[in-house]
Amino acid sequence: MLFEFDSLSEQKAKLKVVGVGGAGGNAVTRMITSGMQGVDFIAINTDAQDLDNNPSEQKIQVGKNLTKGLGAGANSSVGREAIEADREAIKALLEGADMVFITGGMGGGTGTGAA
Repeated sequence: MLFEFDSLSEQKAKLKVVGVGGAGGNAVTRMITSGMQGVDFIAINTDAQDLDNNPSEQKIQVGKNLTKGLGAGANSSVGREAIEADREAIKALLEGADMVFITGGMGGGTGTGAA
C-alpha cells in the first residue's frame, strides 16, 4: 500500500499572532516591522490611542464601554472584563486558524487580565 502526501508547499498552517495590551501590541509591531510573513497579526487592546498606532491590519478595541477607550489602568480585573465583553468579535477573528500565538506583558491590566 502506498501513501501519497501533499507537497510541503501545500501544507501551510494558518497562523495567527495576537498581541494583547500594550506590551503584546509592541511585540506584534516588532514582528511586523521585522518583515515576518505568512502570519496574520491581530492587536487587541483597551487603549484606543495605542491601538490606533499599531500597524496590525486586524485590531479590536475591547471594553469600549468599560474603559472609555483608555487603558485598563494596570488592573487585571478590568482587562479580563474587557476581553469578556468582546468575546464574540475575537472568536470571529480567530476562526480558521490552525495555531494561535498570544503575546502580552504580565503585570499591566489588559495583557495580564485578557491573555
